[in-house]
Amino acid sequence: MQLNLTGHHVEITDSMRNYVQEKLSRLTRHFDHVTNVHVILSVEKLEQKAEATLHLAGNDVFAEAVNEDMYAAIDALVDKLDRQVIKHKEKIKSHRGNGTRPAEPAEVTG
Repeated sequence: MQLNLTGHHVEITDSMRNYVQEKLSRLTRHFDHVTNVHVILSVEKLEQKAEATLHLAGNDVFAEAVNEDMYAAIDALVDKLDRQVIKHKEKIKSHRGNGTRPAEPAEVTG
């Protein structure tokens, strides 16, 4: 998984970069086909904003979170992404089918 981390009006420190990498590694537990992640951390007045775009096999997922604390915003962002990745995985799994045939109706003899 390739990580692009950008800061708008905020300096990205090593601890912040490590924190984002650690939290995003949680997503790979649910879905291995995450190819690229672009995270933007920004500050607007008193709000800390974290947004991310995940490029998955077959789809892109976007989420954003706003909080007074940057680390709390990152946590909320990863929670949202986690839910969306699980939902995407379930959609893919249900479209492929599980290889079983639907139950056939019993013949009626009369």
